[in-house]
Amino acid sequence: MAKNVLIVGAGLGGLTTALRLSKKGYKVEIIEKNCNAGGRLNQLKKDGFTFDTGPSFFSMSYEFTEFAKDCNIELPFRYYELDPLYSVNFSRSPKTYYLYKNIAKLAEQFKDTEPDFEEKMKRYLAKSGQLFHDTVDIVIKSNYDSVFHYLRTLMKVNPVHGMALFRNFWQQVRRYFKSEDAVQIMSLVAFFLGRTPFDTSSVYTLLSYTEFIHDGYYNVEGGMYKIVEGLVEELEKENVTITYNTEIKSYSAEGTRLEYLLDQNNRKWSADIIVINSDAAVFRGQVFRRPEFSVEKLDKKSWTMGPLTIYLGVDSKLSEVNHHNYYLGDNFKDYADKVFKNPDSLQKPYYYVNLLSGQNPDCAPEGAESLFFVCPVPDLRFKSDWSDRDEIVDSIIDDFSRRIGKDIKPLIVSRTVYTPVDWQNQFNLHRGSGLGLAHDMLQIGAFRPKNYDEVFKNVFYVGASTIPGTGLPMVIISSKLAFRRIEEYTAKINP
Repeated sequence: MAKNVLIVGAGLGGLTTALRLSKKGYKVEIIEKNCNAGGRLNQLKKDGFTFDTGPSFFSMSYEFTEFAKDCNIELPFRYYELDPLYSVNFSRSPKTYYLYKNIAKLAEQFKDTEPDFEEKMKRYLAKSGQLFHDTVDIVIKSNYDSVFHYLRTLMKVNPVHGMALFRNFWQQVRRYFKSEDAVQIMSLVAFFLGRTPFDTSSVYTLLSYTEFIHDGYYNVEGGMYKIVEGLVEELEKENVTITYNTEIKSYSAEGTRLEYLLDQNNRKWSADIIVINSDAAVFRGQVFRRPEFSVEKLDKKSWTMGPLTIYLGVDSKLSEVNHHNYYLGDNFKDYADKVFKNPDSLQKPYYYVNLLSGQNPDCAPEGAESLFFVCPVPDLRFKSDWSDRDEIVDSIIDDFSRRIGKDIKPLIVSRTVYTPVDWQNQFNLHRGSGLGLAHDMLQIGAFRPKNYDEVFKNVFYVGASTIPGTGLPMVIISSKLAFRRIEEYTAKINP
């Protein structure tokens, strides 16, 4: 009976798939390129400070709860709801908007710029809610055996949403709001998918519903890495081993069966079933050397932003800074049009700041703060030279200091910067694309790299660049979809 499973990659997808399988009696082993688990959901400890290196909050908490129920465990971390969800500040004004879930409380802040905001917001969220409920269970939580299967599934969606396929996120929001402040703020969630509202389908306005109505946003007590630590502890109870510092370089196959994988030390790794939690497109190209996933072919696909991430330990408390903050310039559309391809756009950056120590004081020394910045930048196709890294980072720190009315430069006691080069090298991300493949209409569903291999019947994929897509809850769903594939395969070979 095919019950031995090897999982390549200890990211969230690999860890959750491993737990699902081990709870069903599979013998599971994990290998991981880096020295710790988590993938992009990771942690940096330096100079007495703790930083979340990637995701700093999550949505759709019920997906985590459902996962725990599927595995018959208590959720191995504690989380709390964010309200306000985040704050937004424009460079043109000292005003800061707070994104409260209470729509009346939110609307009060727009009384001068969008007087009938509350009514418009309720109509917008009603439409977003329809999109969510008419698509998520039908389309997102499904496996697809072919493009025809996918298109047939789309036909089950309420046809009233058909026009949404032909509008972008910005155009959809513009149908409800008029003021620049309101439209820009409501469009920000498109950046969470690693793109801009001008190249993201209006279908994804359903995310606004998940923000304000359906569930909200959550942070984890002690930092997001507690998710990983909790899952690793659960896997230890199931005798699942993780071997670190192991990177797969090649393979050996016989017909439609993958026999073994070969690591950097020429050690062979074999199992009845192999699950790839490395990027589903990149692994096919780099390891399996599939022509359709060559670097040249991947370069022609749409990818998410290249992140410039900055981790600062500051020897001062910063009461001026909230837990999750967005700092926007005064050229939103022009910046969004250029940010993914034009390096010059970095001179007027838009960025996000997370104050982890604000809710988790143990993440910084007493009287100090840990700050995590994310600035969307072009990937390495468009900006390969990062010799100007420090100049760009200094400009962001200067802008941030101006926004909060406090010069933090002389207060910085710890500084770490990751450019797209670092993200590419550490996590095998194509051209340093932070969230993997973008969610263009021809890169979702059956058009996304499959979660089963095209050649090897015993190989499956889980993670952001396979179905259903990027984001922590999507990866949790991805693990369920991969698990279903494996169960079907096991039943087929062991009738």
